Amino acid sequence: MSIKFPIVAVTGSSGAGTTTVMKSFQHIFRRDGIKAQVLEGDSMHRYDRMSMREQMKQELASGNQHFSHFGPEENLLSELAGVFKEFGETGGGKYRKYIHDAVEGAEFKQEPGTFTPWRDMEPGADLLFYEGLHGAYVGEGANVAKHVDLLVGVVPIINLEWIQKLHRDQNLRGYSQDAVVDTILRRMPDYMKHICPQFSKTHVNFQRVPTVDTSNPFIAKDIPSADESMVVIRFANPKGIDFPYLISMLGGSMMTRPNTLVIPGGKMGLAMQLIFTPMILRLMDLKRRA
Repeated sequence: MSIKFPIVAVTGSSGAGTTTVMKSFQHIFRRDGIKAQVLEGDSMHRYDRMSMREQMKQELASGNQHFSHFGPEENLLSELAGVFKEFGETGGGKYRKYIHDAVEGAEFKQEPGTFTPWRDMEPGADLLFYEGLHGAYVGEGANVAKHVDLLVGVVPIINLEWIQKLHRDQNLRGYSQDAVVDTILRRMPDYMKHICPQFSKTHVNFQRVPTVDTSNPFIAKDIPSADESMVVIRFANPKGIDFPYLISMLGGSMMTRPNTLVIPGGKMGLAMQLIFTPMILRLMDLKRRA
């Protein structure tokens, strides 16, 4: 952790909704004039798209049925911890970007599925913002979580996460349902071993729970909307959280435990603004005082 150069990390699996949280933080940064250096979790994968496919074939041929991006061996986690450590000490470091699609490929003049070269971070960043799979990872060879000042977990209940992944991969990426189900099954051991434990280390967790039937996620025609959901917000340390104020501002909310707030799904964006704005401003205040 660093007072002078704080780090904010949002962690959650693919399809969990971390991008929505990222947009909420971008609003805060823009409104309050905070310059954030963004580090994408995908940029810390060990293999580019084609190399990952080839490596997966080799792993399958050797009998490994559970090779996935969720596992530590497929990611540069010691390097990620090193980037966090260096930024916390100096406010700088090196980073790269993963090219997701043709639009990004045209911008960077590279093929989709490749990494840009490593380059120096822009000077003068107020904080580092990470969004990806392993922001709270702690394991052999890497302790990423210890460098982070604000850790946020995004974890829909598992059936909803599957529905979101099924719809995204089929509609946007053209995969068959069988292919998506195979991916879900292949990732499951790493999900349980390496992703779930991270949510015990976060400062705040957001878990979206649908209020419609998702008992069979593989036949769901639609992703439950925000208005068809509730969001469970858990604070690791509720000290200093003004729950009466949050309840008054987030209509239909209630507390279910001393550290747990439940809100209507449509209020999630507003809740993030109300919760994280004072947290970010406090980090900036401590930074100025350092």
